[in-house]
Amino acid sequence: MLVMPAELTHVQASVCLNMLAQAARAEGGAQVLVDATALTRFDSSALAVLLECRRQCLQAGKGFAVRGLAPRLRELADLYGVADLLTEPAVTGEPALAMA
Repeated sequence: MLVMPAELTHVQASVCLNMLAQAARAEGGAQVLVDATALTRFDSSALAVLLECRRQCLQAGKGFAVRGLAPRLRELADLYGVADLLTEPAVTGEPALAMA
């Protein structure tokens, strides 16, 4: 499981995406799970990072799921029409890999 940082705005987006993408490539298994519970300060860049990470995972033949989206971020995803792309995981209990 990959763990999102507490803050993800335009300033951190490129670095966070690179870290997530690298960790997702190293992730074993058929699905990459991202834990967004810690994410409390964000802008629309957080959605862009999650969607690009999802795209890369799907391109590599891996599933992608996000758990713990803040209500405000879920509302933003609904507004942009991408909430269905950021699904909740079917299975939990995987060890976490923090993205600081």
